[in-house]
Amino acid sequence: MCTPFALHRPVAGALPLVLDSPHSGEFYPDDFDHAPPREIVRQAEDTHVARLYGCAPALGATLLEANFPRAYVDANRSLADIDPELLADDWGEPLAPGRKTAQGIGLVWRLARNGAPMYRRRLAAAEIRERIERWYRPYHAALDAELNLRHREFGSVWHLDCHSMPAVGDERADDPGRERADFVLGDRDGTTCAPAFTAFVAATLADLGYRVAINDPYKGVEIVRRHGRPAERRHSLQVEVKRTLYMDEASLLPNAGYARLEADLARLLAALQRHIRGELVGASGLRG
Repeated sequence: MCTPFALHRPVAGALPLVLDSPHSGEFYPDDFDHAPPREIVRQAEDTHVARLYGCAPALGATLLEANFPRAYVDANRSLADIDPELLADDWGEPLAPGRKTAQGIGLVWRLARNGAPMYRRRLAAAEIRERIERWYRPYHAALDAELNLRHREFGSVWHLDCHSMPAVGDERADDPGRERADFVLGDRDGTTCAPAFTAFVAATLADLGYRVAINDPYKGVEIVRRHGRPAERRHSLQVEVKRTLYMDEASLLPNAGYARLEADLARLLAALQRHIRGELVGASGLRG
């Protein structure tokens, strides 16, 4: 049986920098009886994202990656973000379906990326609860533990929630038909991390030659909302990278830009390494 996640801890010189990739999972459980072909369902994945950030442990960061597919159960949704139309029986607790559920992509996806129904049937509440207990909760427990560990050790923690996005918004997106920037940074309108952290990441990416947008069209969803508490020196930033920079969106195969993006993400993490060390020295001086 596949484990819910893979955890890659720093190999030397640990920093309070944690990356997670909640949508890069490629293991499809046997009970995921989706109706569309697998190649359509896989369009939901952030394919290659965890691999693109693979240098993180060598630079002192922690990298957590989900093994399960987001369309099966989405780690970047709240547990109440369940589509009532998907349920075969009563959930037994209040639901709070949001904008993502209206788009068919809540905690458990009702629609595939092409808009086709994900299932030929409704799902029993017990099925969804099993997915939560087997896959979702262990992933979140691991992320909680790593963020708390680094915060206890250093008094601060910086977190990148790593994703990929289609190059153009589809008809169900918040920006249908629009070409997206190379990177979209989401801090939920400045509430999940210090503005200086968002600005530093944006400036570093821009210096590398990328077009960067902030909170447009992605502001950040459950993971940064849950972990971003800048008043407690817990800084969480969602990072979306345009898929066409590194892969063919239909085949999911790496394209000619993969090596450049991988190298530039290593440069971003190296810049963050220096930035965080400076922040820690500054904080130490203030306490002293």
